[in-house]
Amino acid sequence: MSEKVYGGIIVEMTPEGYLEDFSVWTEVIAEEIAKEEGIVLTSDHFYILKFLRKCQSDGEKISIRRIHKSGLVNLKTFYTLFPGAALRKAARIAGIPKPENCV
Repeated sequence: MSEKVYGGIIVEMTPEGYLEDFSVWTEVIAEEIAKEEGIVLTSDHFYILKFLRKCQSDGEKISIRRIHKSGLVNLKTFYTLFPGAALRKAARIAGIPKPENCV
């Protein structure tokens, strides 16, 4: 476990770079993590991030299929907003644990 400072807040991180404590997440922290991923967040990003956080807090499993079925965004747009390993990046920026189905 390591510590990082985001937005003046010291947070505990997993070895893979995810927040240890879901509750410390703020939009400022999200913006700084997104910068590390080469992403500038927009309202579209935050819409998805908040959806993922709600799923996590409700105990629902997060997956690409779940995002697709939500009608929240089409998958092409999702992959455009979070290029590369989209679900992993989105989860990391949302301050939630790495999804189980991500290798």
